[in-house]
Amino acid sequence: MAFNGKYKLESQENFEQLMKALGFSDDVIKKYKDISSIVEFVQNGNSFKFIYNFGSRVITNQFTIGQESEFVTFTGHRVKALAKLEGENKLVVTMRGLTAVMELSGDKMIETLTDGEVTLKKISKRI
Repeated sequence: MAFNGKYKLESQENFEQLMKALGFSDDVIKKYKDISSIVEFVQNGNSFKFIYNFGSRVITNQFTIGQESEFVTFTGHRVKALAKLEGENKLVVTMRGLTAVMELSGDKMIETLTDGEVTLKKISKRI
């Protein structure tokens, strides 16, 4: 499956702006801004598992394409979300006004998170 593998964050743009738009405090933004993260994707057909490693913190989210699921955010908040596949290399997750798009391009994963007018762009490399 296309998404299987581990990806390490290489760069991100507009992290602070998006976190402020989402209402996070400066303390939370500062705490998470420069944390190196690794995400592992396990895809089995339309079922996915994401295992996020943020320093010493690990968060696992499981979901099935087209079914509403509960996701845990990097801050530990729980939100309902709906995921869909667009082609083989693009995953779109929508939750509470926020849209996350993860797209594979070669050995890179380009992730954009958009809330209204603000977009965070993250680029991770397959490891």
